[in-house]
Amino acid sequence: MLLRVKLSVLRPLLLSGLVLLLAACASTDDKTANMEPAKLYADAKDEMSSGAWDKAITLLEKLEGRAAGTPLAQQAQLDKAYSQRKMGEGVQAIATLDRFLKQHPASPALDYALYLKGIVNFNDNLGLFGAIIKQDLSERDQKAAKDSFEAFKELVTRFPDSRYTPDARQRMVYITNSLAQYEVHVARYYFNRSAYVAAINRAQSALTDYRDVPAQEEALYILMRSHDAMGMPALRDDAKRVLERTYPNSSYLTQGFKTQKDAWWKLW
Repeated sequence: MLLRVKLSVLRPLLLSGLVLLLAACASTDDKTANMEPAKLYADAKDEMSSGAWDKAITLLEKLEGRAAGTPLAQQAQLDKAYSQRKMGEGVQAIATLDRFLKQHPASPALDYALYLKGIVNFNDNLGLFGAIIKQDLSERDQKAAKDSFEAFKELVTRFPDSRYTPDARQRMVYITNSLAQYEVHVARYYFNRSAYVAAINRAQSALTDYRDVPAQEEALYILMRSHDAMGMPALRDDAKRVLERTYPNSSYLTQGFKTQKDAWWKLW
């Protein structure tokens, strides 16, 4: 009994000593423990320059804590998001940027944060579109493209004179065209499988949701062909009239569906 009492008393002391020993070892191994924030940031930038994104992220996270409440901590957060993006960690990058936008609504770097958020989703969007021919188009999700558009839209609206706004505007046009073209690709997918009602619905979405985009020409042609296949001559002729009036030199009327040689999404 006496021995048990002594062990019960010693056990917490031994555990406490072990914790202190491990903490001491950890602090000894951390070469940045006594490093000034400016030096820590300089080292992180060096890692970024050499493409060591994982090491840069580790240093930037430490800098965020040590320089909390300073502009340097804000810069560290943005650089971490950029590094996460370069590592292909889009979800983490967006989470970092959303946290930045929430914590620093008056930051002078807010326009850059919105731009970077748009870029992260824009690149994800390109990755999706890059394999569009090889995938089942009826199962694809365009959330990344739409999220990218919303980030760029907020940037353009709130910061019309930002250095990032001109590029954001161009990307918004590209995204709009891409989303419309996606609807047409899906409509054509359904048409080729004789799912004419579904083809009509997606073609109409491209026409009503997106104005003045190149994809409208093919959308009208799909409407015309689908209504014809369903034995609806009146609706077929209506679609044909609009196609002829809007695109008087349309090759769809003489050549049918086009064979696409160059991928339309390969712009960036």
